[in-house]
This record gives sequence, C-alpha cells and structure tokens, in this order.
Amino acid sequence: MEKQSHFLIIVCFCLFICFPTTATETGPARGLTKLFVFGDSYVDTGNRNFSARSWNQPYGLTFPGRPDGRYSDGRVFSDYIASWMGIRSPIPYRWRKMENASIEYGMNFAFGGTGVFKTLVSAPNMTVQIDLFQKQLQKTLYSKADINSSIALVSMAGNDYTAYLARNGTTEGLSAFTKAMIKQLGLNLQRIESLGVRKIVVMNLQPLGCLPSETISYLYKNCSTSGNSLSLVHNQVLEKTVEKLNNKSKESVFVILDMYRAFLSAMKKEAHQPGTMKFKDQLMPCCEAVTTGYKCGNVEGGKKMYVVCNNSNSKFFWDDVHPSQAGWRAVYLALKSSAYSYI
Repeated sequence: MEKQSHFLIIVCFCLFICFPTTATETGPARGLTKLFVFGDSYVDTGNRNFSARSWNQPYGLTFPGRPDGRYSDGRVFSDYIASWMGIRSPIPYRWRKMENASIEYGMNFAFGGTGVFKTLVSAPNMTVQIDLFQKQLQKTLYSKADINSSIALVSMAGNDYTAYLARNGTTEGLSAFTKAMIKQLGLNLQRIESLGVRKIVVMNLQPLGCLPSETISYLYKNCSTSGNSLSLVHNQVLEKTVEKLNNKSKESVFVILDMYRAFLSAMKKEAHQPGTMKFKDQLMPCCEAVTTGYKCGNVEGGKKMYVVCNNSNSKFFWDDVHPSQAGWRAVYLALKSSAYSYI
C-alpha cells in the first residue's frame, strides 16, 4: 500500500513539473527570470525523500490536495517569491531529471530540516546545496545571462539551533554558536555571489518563541520571551555580517528579508485590512499531535496521531513550526510592499 501511494505521488508530481504551479499573486519583478533556492523546510518544495513527514497526509491538503513534499497544507514562501517575480516555482533539484521537467525558472536546492551546519536529519546542508548548484552550472544548464537575471533565496529557519540544543549545547554557549553559524552563512553567501548571482536574498530568523512548538507550553496564548530574544540576537549578528558583505561588493548584492517583523505583522492582521483575514488563535496550529512524542502527519498502527482543524485558512500556523498557506501568504503580503525597493 505504501509503495502504491508513493507511485501515485510520483505520477502526480510529474503532472506538476509538466504544468508548474504559480501562487495567486503574480507580476514581473524587474526582468528577474530565474530563482535559485537554498535552505530548509520554509522554502523546500519537494526535495526530501518519502520518509519525511511532508510526504504524509494531511500535508498538501489545501494545495495541491495531496502531499507533494511541501511542509505546509499548501504553498510555501518560495512559491510566493516566485510569484512576485512573475515566474513559476522552480523545479526541486530532486526532480530535475524527470521527463518533461523544466529548469526554465531556476532550481530549488532546499531540503527540509537542514541548516548551515549538520543538523538532525540526513540531508544536504547549505554548503552541499551550493555544491549541487555549482555542478548544475558546470553542466552549462544556465548561461551567464541566466545567472545575471536571477535571484538566490536563502532560508535559515532555526534547525541549527534545534540541533545545537539537542546535542546538549548550553545556553551560555549560544552566543558563540550564533557567531560561528552566521560566519559560515556569510561564507556561503559569498560563494553564491562568486558563482555569478547578482542578487542574494537572505531570510532572517522568524520569532522562534512564537512557534507552536514553543507556545504549547503557554497553552498557545503567549510567545516565549527567551525564544524571541534568541531570534533578535541572531538577526543583529546577521545584519552586521550582511552589511560587511555589501561593503565589500560594488553593489548591494545581499538583501535581508525581515521575517521577524513580517511574522508578527501577519499574525496581527485585522479582518478589515485589504487582502488579509484575521487569524483565529494565531499561535495554535491547524494540525496538532494528539499526544506528546508525535507530530502532524505521524501514524502508528494505522491510527492518525494528529488532528486537523476545520479550516486551515483561519490558522496562521499549519503545524508545530510551519505556517499554513494562508500564513505564508500573509507574510508575503507583509513583505511585498517593500520588496520592490529591496531588490
């Protein structure tokens, strides 16, 4: 049954790469024609293998109606950036060799659960993802003109911190770990630039203390102050690093997208604001485990170990750490007004 299910997923994915998806908001962005994506589950559109929960029900419930490797009920942030550029979402690296797969719009190298360093999942970290990108360029799949008219989107949503703490990292050592991690991230960004990409967009850290995995301790009523403080420290170090990188380059190649403020803004949107809806219980996920030790998408003995809300569009968060499609759209809208001046 499992093999049959995965066969159906592959067939469905073939349909999507033949007829790629675009998010609902569209429009050209200054002649930018290709998107190359690096990072984690906030931007991964199907690179992880079938053991990842992103390939389990109920992921993909809203779009495309079945699991397709995205860590949400539907579209994720990279889909909306592609939409803003006026292009289709780029093909996931894993599916690049499928018949009729199109590399016209770039390629997505992001793998859910990964980080700058080695994390708790067996998947390519950011350095290896850039290696994969370089190999595609060496195969001359993309011309110099293609790369010059592209954007690199880089996500680092906190998996390195999860791994650090899981490996008995101390609170006292967090500051040094943050500096080491962002130093490596800076090297990664420089490497992407050296490969010819002229605009590199880096997502800063969202308010970690507002993720359902943290707010469950407060019955989904309040954010964790310590978690948000970690995000703010991280973002300050990142800002200084990016400033130094831009000072070295002739142009402002590197841009930070302020996910911290965008998340907070999106969660607080009121119903009367254009293009938005008021989220119900902003800190509570739509898909929630029925007991500790399980997550959305987990099944044991044929029994679902999770429950799903009636309307995912009314929830900002889909699961314990990932926004819903509606949540990502709200984040996108919070950033959209300033995106043209950034890029």
